[in-house]
Amino acid sequence: MTRLRWLRAGAGAAVVAALALVAGLAAERQRPIEVRWVAASPASNELAVVVSGLDVATLHRLISAEWTTARWQRLLSVFAGQGDLLTDLSVPPMLGSHRVVADTLRFEPQFPLFAGVSYRAVFRPAELPGPAAPHTNWVIARFTVPTPAPGPATVVSRVYPGADVVPENLLKFYLHFSAPMSRGHSYEHLQLRDDAGKVIELPFLELDEELWDPSMQRLTLFIDPGRIKRGVQPLEEIGPSLEAGHSYTLVIDRAWTDAGGHPLGQTFRKTFRVGPPDRDPPDPAHWKLEPGRAGTREPLTITFPESMEHALACRMIRPTLADGSAIEGDAVTEDEERRWKFTPGQPWRAGRHQLVIQTLIEDLAGNNIGKPFEVDLFERVEIRPSNPTVALAFEIH
Repeated sequence: MTRLRWLRAGAGAAVVAALALVAGLAAERQRPIEVRWVAASPASNELAVVVSGLDVATLHRLISAEWTTARWQRLLSVFAGQGDLLTDLSVPPMLGSHRVVADTLRFEPQFPLFAGVSYRAVFRPAELPGPAAPHTNWVIARFTVPTPAPGPATVVSRVYPGADVVPENLLKFYLHFSAPMSRGHSYEHLQLRDDAGKVIELPFLELDEELWDPSMQRLTLFIDPGRIKRGVQPLEEIGPSLEAGHSYTLVIDRAWTDAGGHPLGQTFRKTFRVGPPDRDPPDPAHWKLEPGRAGTREPLTITFPESMEHALACRMIRPTLADGSAIEGDAVTEDEERRWKFTPGQPWRAGRHQLVIQTLIEDLAGNNIGKPFEVDLFERVEIRPSNPTVALAFEIH
């Protein structure tokens, strides 16, 4: 009798466990689908959309799905503005990445969202892979990016090149701002004026994907290469953007808004003169090196015979030990980018060192080491380095 009671008790426990498991699975299937906006990371002000409440089987199917962007957007899409069904039919959803993270589906926009703008995330359960979803109603989550409290007005902090005289075939400008800027309408707020105040027609290469750094505080602005290279149609028909012997002013209009939707503090103007074109590649053999002293953190200095492209000079010149080991430190340019300074993180060691230079480094006209930016069809260019770097030896005493 005791054994029978034990068997019955054991069987009852098994039934209870099975019922609990079934109840748990049923509860999982019945969990409501929730769509919410979250911070993309603790240290970021960027946002992501998270869908929770999906069962394990559905999540596994999503992980293995080899969908196109359009297919993912049918399942989960994000729109700017209040919007409605009619708007959704005419306005494409935002670009971004869809992926399964833990027990959620996550969408991260490709670009930061704008303050003061409302966004809608739309999740369509009927588009889920696998068996038909019991509920096909759309789940919508709206979010308006808060407008930050007014602070100091954003300004143009620096423009490169800093030289007062640039070559006629100048390739690009770097525009630096004191705070993140808005994207998408840059060229509407940029002008190049000649010395008579006349606006130069289409001087810049207007790209659909504006060339911002990740912080949205530096824009790379190219002069249209078609108006630099000889023998190409825009130069022949319209003429160069810049002509030697003339002065020009780059104007950055204060109506340009920053990432918070606020206009710049003031209109920025940079006036410069234009000299003859530069078609000679930079030659490190003509650079003057001044090493620091052993046991100090005195800077290693290079003096160039011409102004160099600021961003590449800071990134593409690095001192190393004789065995090629990297030396950590910080590089800056000075004197209108005619001087480069590297301050090591640790005091210099006595002995032989080398300066490693990537041959893709440029001068203001875009000429690389051993390769001019512009190659005339009737000229032969004999110097073409096969190595991606060149090295200059120097001693630390």
